[in-house]
Amino acid sequence: MGKTTGFKEYQRQTPALRTVEVRIKDYKEVYEKMPEEDLINQAARCMDCGTPFCNWGCPIGNLIPDFNNLVYMGQWEKAYKRLSLTNPFPEFTGRVCPALCEGSCTLGINRESATVHNVELAIIEKAFEEGFVKPISPRVRTGKSVAVVGSGPAGLTAAVKLNSMGHTITVFEKDDQVGGLLRYGIPDFKLEKHIVDRRVKIMEEEGITFKVNTNIGVDISHDTLTSEFDAVVLTGGSTVPVDMSVEGRDLEGVHFALDYLIEQNKKVAGKTIDGPGIDAKGKVVIVIGGGDTASDCIGTAIRQGAKAVHQYIRKPMPPEDRDETMPWPTYPNTLKTTTSHEEGCIREWCTITKKIEGKDGNVSSVRKVRLDWENVNGKLVSKEVPGTEESVKADMVLICMGFAHPEHKGIVEALQLKLDPRGNVYTDEKYMTSQKGVFAAGDMRTGQSLVVRSIYDGKMAAKCVDEYLMND
Repeated sequence: MGKTTGFKEYQRQTPALRTVEVRIKDYKEVYEKMPEEDLINQAARCMDCGTPFCNWGCPIGNLIPDFNNLVYMGQWEKAYKRLSLTNPFPEFTGRVCPALCEGSCTLGINRESATVHNVELAIIEKAFEEGFVKPISPRVRTGKSVAVVGSGPAGLTAAVKLNSMGHTITVFEKDDQVGGLLRYGIPDFKLEKHIVDRRVKIMEEEGITFKVNTNIGVDISHDTLTSEFDAVVLTGGSTVPVDMSVEGRDLEGVHFALDYLIEQNKKVAGKTIDGPGIDAKGKVVIVIGGGDTASDCIGTAIRQGAKAVHQYIRKPMPPEDRDETMPWPTYPNTLKTTTSHEEGCIREWCTITKKIEGKDGNVSSVRKVRLDWENVNGKLVSKEVPGTEESVKADMVLICMGFAHPEHKGIVEALQLKLDPRGNVYTDEKYMTSQKGVFAAGDMRTGQSLVVRSIYDGKMAAKCVDEYLMND
């Protein structure tokens, strides 16, 4: 390492945020660019651990001490090449990954961890600025063709990896543009879409074909897909939302999170929306759920001009610091306050919705109740707290309770694919489904997860598809 005492000399520093007053007026990314000198100092904080647990904490095994050291020495191109060995899309993970690696940083045992997330993003953006990122086409084609169904993180990863192995790749996307979750699930204030377009352009130059507005089973038959391609990789994601069964669920003004986010992303992109749309302007919005999707809905509602945004979270508020229940180097379940929360959301922990009340068919209020949690034989069990049930005004309710499994109607049923107990597409240890030559990867196979885990799954599926095609 170039700066063995860096972690003693420099404090953890993260990029500055645009002020709340400014950023809620647009959908541009919320972080400002970090000065290069500060980035080099942050890279210098990496400790050159004998065993770099950050590599273990990162689902795709990024060689973090290596690229930190190269940044510290000012060798940005080498840092980019080292990062690219493991991560095909650092511009995505550098923006939306929760930085599992930082939870495993040795420095984090008794100090603030290294800022791996920011350095990773700086490397790839520097690489684009300096022209280090170039399309790399395979020197030899194998003559084998692969259809990738879905263009989210797993699908794009499988496509770029299989293409690099020399196979001819066609990616089918049912929407009008490539990107899947990256395009329409994640708001622009976290990931502006020109970032996705920039990467897709490079993939096209590398020889990958994208076919949008193509719904398998409608525009192309399932039989055609399996007969015309030597292998098929399904990466359609986990898209069936978890619903809530409470009285008033069918009232006007109650929406699934993804319906809301997809529509707003299309509006930001200048696309025409059918009907009046879902708009939070001037409304009291209740967001039900505690994950990243809920946070995305909060930030979107605030930008639309919501009068107030409340978030109901069933579980107790996590501690601010790591405790004995989350030992290092596991990722700590500590309190996470997102940029959306900072923009004006009121979080209510240990709170559930008992009933959605309405007037003239529209949401008018939500009846909520507090929960009390206790440890029963090592398991947290909740019960309602008597006397805490109350009705509060609400004009819009967003359900952000996660996703159950992939859509079964369509290709899954048509190919009669076996499902696992949770309703996901079953695969063997080689990522192959119950149909020979048909593989699955990402949330469609594992259930809902992180972008970085989907990238890992896409990489592993590509390896298995290549072994199947080449019998080697």
